[in-house]
Amino acid sequence: MRTSIGFIAIAVTGLGISALMACGGDSPPPAAPTTTSAQTAAPPAVKPPAETASAAPAAPATPPAPTAAFHLAGFQTPESVLWDDAADRYLVSNINGKPDAADNNGYISDVSPDGKLTTEKWIEGGKNKVTLNAPKGTGISNGVLYVADLDNVRMFDVKTGAPKGNVKVPGATFLNDIAIGADGKVFVSDTGIKFTDKGPAPTGTDAVWVIEKGKAKPVAKTKELHGPNGVLAAADGVWTVSFGAPELYRLDAKGAKQDVTKLPKGMLDGIVQLGDGSLLISSWEDSGVYRGKPNGEFTEAYANLKAPADIGLDKKRNRMLVPLFQDNAIEAWDVK
Repeated sequence: MRTSIGFIAIAVTGLGISALMACGGDSPPPAAPTTTSAQTAAPPAVKPPAETASAAPAAPATPPAPTAAFHLAGFQTPESVLWDDAADRYLVSNINGKPDAADNNGYISDVSPDGKLTTEKWIEGGKNKVTLNAPKGTGISNGVLYVADLDNVRMFDVKTGAPKGNVKVPGATFLNDIAIGADGKVFVSDTGIKFTDKGPAPTGTDAVWVIEKGKAKPVAKTKELHGPNGVLAAADGVWTVSFGAPELYRLDAKGAKQDVTKLPKGMLDGIVQLGDGSLLISSWEDSGVYRGKPNGEFTEAYANLKAPADIGLDKKRNRMLVPLFQDNAIEAWDVK
């Protein structure tokens, strides 16, 4: 979730799901050549120059690997990072336990753009009449912070953090990411899993929902969504990435899958769009973030990110915000 959300500590393969839960100094100048008497007595005979092979072109310089603008630890299963543009801050959802547990101990942290924890538990389950179990994707619309939480979308005043109700999503089992449309509509994905004595299992509730006038209705609901996770609202539909398949697709106005694009690896989570129209998509299987455009090639832009969940985008600083789900930390990365 932001205009997108992320996933959890599980691994999905296809439709099957298994538990997861350089540099150097200048060289010295060469010694001056020594002149002998024989060399000064008679000049050597001049020979035609030998034919030499043309020099090979120099290899292009390798661009430097990107580095994080900051790394901040101290979270509890962070699932999403959202840039609140009005307040210029980062909001981090913390599951703080099992990703499907209705334990009312989830919380939202407030982080400054310079990488400092402003308020650890700005919104906290079980305090101030707040219910928040396993918060995941987040988004802001019309002064309201929306949070995906199991089978409910919780709402809070984005300035004060005070609860403003919830929307129950009928039949949902694992609400995950949230995206906000230009018209203020709220979209939320249901990855469609539950946890049993034998571990996580698919529920078949795979869906993307839209919330309008306080009620949720399905945009698309089918197993062919392959565990929808990250969502991004656009003028031409809802772009979605699957955790159960290495797949990006667009849901049109009728909920049909369009522009299906395969990515190199799967377990896809967060999705954001850059100013040039390209997308950044996080992959747990690749431990990195891909960059590319629909119906085109996606290549790894950021590597060695363990369990990158629901990524966000700071458009003011052109930064990607990454929650490291299993490392209890977040990172900010400059986007070139």
